[in-house]
Amino acid sequence: MFHDPRFWTALAFVLFFVIFGRKLWIAITSHLDARATNVRNDLDEAARLRREAEQMLEDATREREKTLAETQAMLARSEAEAAGLAERARKDAEAAAARYEKMAQDRIHAAERSAIREIQDRATQIAVAAAREVVSTRLTESPDIASSLLDQSINSLPEALRRSAA
Repeated sequence: MFHDPRFWTALAFVLFFVIFGRKLWIAITSHLDARATNVRNDLDEAARLRREAEQMLEDATREREKTLAETQAMLARSEAEAAGLAERARKDAEAAAARYEKMAQDRIHAAERSAIREIQDRATQIAVAAAREVVSTRLTESPDIASSLLDQSINSLPEALRRSAA
């Protein structure tokens, strides 16, 4: 047994671990503990970052929904305002059309009155000319009729003046 190299190898192995085992065990375990602490810290950091990312996602989602609601409200207000403007424009156009129609009717009535006055003036001129012609013919034919007409005209003058003043 003392001559067997396996015996000496096994003895050296056991003595090595008996002498240096405790120091190796402490070094290995401290290294593994440090490594475990680093891994735990990395996991804690990753969990914290994940919570922050989830919070940021919730905030962004909430902000997006808020912005979407505001946008929809703005669209609704804009549509209502556009409808109001369109209604006002329609009413203004109708009012303008009514004013133009009224102005056109007033012009037509004024033109009718003017035409009637012209016709009446012309008829009056024709009647006066015809009466002048008749009177001048009759007056030249008989002087008695002339003096009778002159007296009748002078007597009816105040009545004619009152009628024209009214």
